[in-house]
Amino acid sequence: MSKLGFKTKDNYSRCKNSAIYSLAMREHSRLELRNKLLKKEYVDGVDIDKLLNELEENNYLNEDRFIESYIRHRASRGFGPIKISCELQNRGIKTVLIGTAINEAEVDWYKSAKEQIEKKFRKTKPKDFNEKAKRMRFLSTKGFSNEIIKRVLT
Repeated sequence: MSKLGFKTKDNYSRCKNSAIYSLAMREHSRLELRNKLLKKEYVDGVDIDKLLNELEENNYLNEDRFIESYIRHRASRGFGPIKISCELQNRGIKTVLIGTAINEAEVDWYKSAKEQIEKKFRKTKPKDFNEKAKRMRFLSTKGFSNEIIKRVLT
């Protein structure tokens, strides 16, 4: 029995239902879902790793699907591959998977960077080095590589 009076089996069911509900709202990485479940008061006596393995076996939890969805979402918000890669690493995704997914993503990073510059600075050309540097910093913080930044600003 847990401190709330539920049996361990009930806690497992509650955790599983909570996990499935979270995954129905949006894709999660294994680490995100694990951290979310560990915050629940009914996690006592539940083998979280066993539960996550079960969710993966039943294809409720799928990191490839999460990565693809995450890249598509963040790219649509104007973020570049470097920033997206860092965010995925923070969500527990392996670097090898991230690199492959970024390369296979159907995103024109140059076009995205150009759109971000035009959105922020309209279609004006930088008047001097300071304005050009400001645009370079802007694109850099959005997560675009130096190569893309140079192409966009020339």
